[in-house]
Amino acid sequence: MTARRALITGVTGQDGSYLAELLLAQGYEVAGVARDPGRVPAGVRGVPGDLLEPSTLVRAVEEVAPQELYHLAAPTFVPASWEDPAGVMAAIPGATGTLLAQAARVDPAMRVFVATSSEIFGDAGESPQRETSPMRPRSPYGIAKLATHQLVGVLRERLGLFAVSGITYNHESPRRPERFLPRKVTRGAAAIALGLEDELTLGDLGAVRDWSHAADIMRGAWLSLRADRPDDYVFASGVGRTVGDLVEAAFAAAGVEGGRDRVRVDPAFVRPPEATPSIGDPSHARTALGWEPEIPFEDLIAEMVSADLALLRARRP
Repeated sequence: MTARRALITGVTGQDGSYLAELLLAQGYEVAGVARDPGRVPAGVRGVPGDLLEPSTLVRAVEEVAPQELYHLAAPTFVPASWEDPAGVMAAIPGATGTLLAQAARVDPAMRVFVATSSEIFGDAGESPQRETSPMRPRSPYGIAKLATHQLVGVLRERLGLFAVSGITYNHESPRRPERFLPRKVTRGAAAIALGLEDELTLGDLGAVRDWSHAADIMRGAWLSLRADRPDDYVFASGVGRTVGDLVEAAFAAAGVEGGRDRVRVDPAFVRPPEATPSIGDPSHARTALGWEPEIPFEDLIAEMVSADLALLRARRP
């Protein structure tokens, strides 16, 4: 039997790398779109492409002709979307529209997963949020992701495309860049444990997020394309935790006692309180796909701290 072919955009990122490993383990032929095709994970065929150059995306889909397309690539650092709203709109809904239209042209039976975001809900007025919750995004990034989510629904209905919108909540791993809060916290805890730093500077410790492991979320993406029909799914743990909870878990994993005493709150990092806690309701994914997170929050943070400890030890002179 011929192996299934999959094409992943964003294959060099956190999510793409976990998804590529999963698909390769399932016997897929995997290709990945990247600006530098030489940087794709081992076992993945690199294909050149850029979200802001539609012709490269069209060419990638035509060249690979996958049975499954996973569109994960997007600017992911939400605060940066305020600096270039037009660029974010071009890179997120613009690239998604190009890929969906090309998928329908190359193979109407192609199955497509598009990663959207919990940011589409914004001030939804209800928590936890589910697929039918009000969508009132409060950032250019959230608006761009909502446009993407709606594109998936409209083209699915109009073209009969098997297209899925995966509404992903915060998901982390040791592969997450250090500019993101959870890596900042786990790296800070590791640095304090090794005596390299004395304190960790953060913003609001009461801010709530719904954190899962990236590998769990990507398993959900794969399962969503195994379903009998396309749909939208919230992928989340269903449990809200504060930044303070994250700090305590990180310091506990690093073996640092009295971790809260090592944290300094900088008012410059404190944002206005959010009216609606960002917590997802994964009931639909659980019922329809048999999906739920397998890696507990504490294990996720411990894995990240362990990786940061190893990284900082390796950097020592």
